[in-house]
Amino acid sequence: MAAAKTRASSFSRNLSAAAPSQGPGLKCGPNGLVFLSSGIPDLDKILGGGFPLGSLVMVMEDAEAPHHMLLLRNFMAQGLVHNQPLLYASPARDPRGFLGTLPSPAASKDNKSYETDPDQEKGLRIAWQYKKYFGENQLNFDGQKGSLSLDGKHEYSNEFDLRKPLDRHFLNRQHVDCVSIQDSPDLSVLRDRCSTFSSQFPRNDGSVSCAGRIAIQSFCAPQCAYSNMEWDMLSFIRSLKSMVRSSNSVAIITFPPSLLSPSFCKRWQHMADTLLSVKAIPDEDKDLAQLLTGYQEMVGFLNVHKVARINTQVPVILEATTFSIKLQKRRYLVLECLNQAPVDGSSGTSYGTSGSCSGSSKAGNLDF
Repeated sequence: MAAAKTRASSFSRNLSAAAPSQGPGLKCGPNGLVFLSSGIPDLDKILGGGFPLGSLVMVMEDAEAPHHMLLLRNFMAQGLVHNQPLLYASPARDPRGFLGTLPSPAASKDNKSYETDPDQEKGLRIAWQYKKYFGENQLNFDGQKGSLSLDGKHEYSNEFDLRKPLDRHFLNRQHVDCVSIQDSPDLSVLRDRCSTFSSQFPRNDGSVSCAGRIAIQSFCAPQCAYSNMEWDMLSFIRSLKSMVRSSNSVAIITFPPSLLSPSFCKRWQHMADTLLSVKAIPDEDKDLAQLLTGYQEMVGFLNVHKVARINTQVPVILEATTFSIKLQKRRYLVLECLNQAPVDGSSGTSYGTSGSCSGSSKAGNLDF
């Protein structure tokens, strides 16, 4: 008698299928997503891994400070470090000059912590088997320290030194394309360039060997001839979102919302998969300085209005939506949750950074 065949459910998961391999700078996520780093490790953690492939990211600029350039520079520099093709569009006459302001990746924390002296390595007794990992994978493909982890793979997200420009060999590669949109009478040229660029990364069910990045700066800037064509700009954003969704690429657009009508500004925000905004800190705001700790180190605020939801209907609930933008050692971009300074219950004044128990100038009932 032949053995009965077990009936497999149509909803059973195929465990025999191997996980698709990913290229450098990519990371697998839930629901079949593949993430691409934003270039800011803290922002990747906030968003749950980074920017999903096939998503449109929009950043609302602040008219008082160019903090959106910090996000744009790190996003572009991270792609060049991972050898990912880049399409950059800018209202400047020479957009390629902006590439010279991109930051350089800093040394890896893991490599710093594992750089030990030979005399200290001789003293390792318990974890002696880890010695073979030291010194072998400390150099990256360019001979620089800091871009390889201990397993020999490229880091997913680097910390960038804002004071050190990116090496020229990253900029001289053939996969960097720059477009000036200053004198364009319409958006047909930019639409064709984006379509040609995104078609290089077709989406399939197999492995993702490479991903592309599209960065458009100040999309509705007044120096552009099409800046008053609000319907044409909305149509371009809709087309770009369709191009990106069907390819292994991510597009980021920065725009000043103050130059748009309120109705079109809402439409633009609705089109975004991930929506961010930056805001400058008012100079010498004494009330804000007493309310927040570390106010002197802040350069602005980052608001997360929307997080991309692809292949799922589960809403993303963040612990916080407003974060402070800080420049650690005036070099590294750091995002932190806002922390309220301790307040004296009797007088209502803040202790600030005072080290004594009674930091307030007025005496209270709880002073000791």
